Amino acid sequence: MRIKEIKSILEKKGSDFVLFYNLGMEANPNMLYFSGYSGLGALVIPKKQEPFIIAPKMEVEKARKSMIKKVYSMDKKRFFDEIHSIIKRNGIKTRKIALDYNNFTINHYKYFKKQFKSIKTKDISLECLKLRQIKTNKELQILKKGFDYGNKILNKTINNFKDFKTESDVVAFLEYETKKLGLSLSFPAIVASGINGSMPHHEPKNTNFNRGFCVIDFGIKHKGYCTDCTRTVYLGNITKKEKDIYNFLLNTQKNIIKNIEINDNCGEIYGNCVKSLGKDSKYFIHGLGHGVGVEIHELPNLTLSSKDRIKENMVFTVEPGIYFPRKFGIRIEDTILMKKHPIILTKVPKDLLTI
Repeated sequence: MRIKEIKSILEKKGSDFVLFYNLGMEANPNMLYFSGYSGLGALVIPKKQEPFIIAPKMEVEKARKSMIKKVYSMDKKRFFDEIHSIIKRNGIKTRKIALDYNNFTINHYKYFKKQFKSIKTKDISLECLKLRQIKTNKELQILKKGFDYGNKILNKTINNFKDFKTESDVVAFLEYETKKLGLSLSFPAIVASGINGSMPHHEPKNTNFNRGFCVIDFGIKHKGYCTDCTRTVYLGNITKKEKDIYNFLLNTQKNIIKNIEINDNCGEIYGNCVKSLGKDSKYFIHGLGHGVGVEIHELPNLTLSSKDRIKENMVFTVEPGIYFPRKFGIRIEDTILMKKHPIILTKVPKDLLTI
C-alpha cells in the first residue's frame, strides 16, 4: 500500500531504503500499513528495488499472505545481523537508512548500529503519519466495515445495560462480543460511572455502579484498522439540570461536526468548541479529536496549537467532554469521514438514555 509514495519520500530524503521491524506482540503500525503484515520480522523498502519481508520461519507462511511478494526466512543469526546479510545479498546500498524513530527502541538501535556501522539514519516517522492521514478507497472500505461491527457491539451493549451491575460487567460484555466476531479491541474499553466519569481515562472497577452519568468509550480493530466511539448514558433518576448539561454538550458536538469544512484549521475548530462551551470550557480538559487508522491516535490532531488542516478522506474523531472534579463527566464522541461534508461513521444513538 502506497509503496510508490514511500519511495518518493526516500528519494527526497536521500535514503537508500527504509527499515520497519517488529519484535513484539503488537503490530508495528507502519509495517502493517505498507505491507499488510502484522507478525514478527522486518519490512525493507529500497529506493530502487522491490520491497521484501524478513520473517522467522514460524511466520513465513503468514508473511506470504501479505501484499509483499518477496519474503525471506530468517535462520538462527541475530535479528539485525540477518537483516544486514539479506540487504547486502540484494546489493542494496547502506549509506543512508530511513527509520521510524517512533517505533525504534533505544535498546534495539544499539544492536542495529553494531551491524550497520558508519551509516547515517533519517527519521521518517512524521512523513509516514502524514501519508497515513489521507485514507485510500481500500482503507475506507475496511474502516466502514469495522465501524459496522463496532456500532453493532456498542448498540447491543447499551440495549442490554440493565443486565449489568458493575463497570467490569460492561467491559466483559464488550470484550466477549468483540472476540465472538473474531476481532480485537483497539484500546482497553473505558466504562466510568458517576464520580468515576470525572476522569477521562478511568480504569473500570468491579464494584456496583455509581448512579448518575456513565461514560462508555469503546473501539475495535478490523483488519488492523481501529474504530472509536464514546456514548454517555444515565443510571437512575436524572435532574433537569443534569439533562440540560448533557443536551448542551450534545448540541455543541453536533454543531462542531456540522460546520467542519475542507481545509479548516484544526486548532481553530478546537477554539470554536471552547467558545461554544463558554463558562464550562474550563471543564474541557483534553483535545477535541484525533485521526483514526492503523493506530487509535493518528493525524490530524484537533488540539489548541494544531496547524493540521482537514482534508478529504481524513478519518477523525470529534469528542468534546466536560468533567466536574469528584462529581461526574460527560463525553460524546463520533468518528467522522471527511468528504465534501462530514459523514458520521459511528451509528449509535446520542440522545440521552436513562437506565
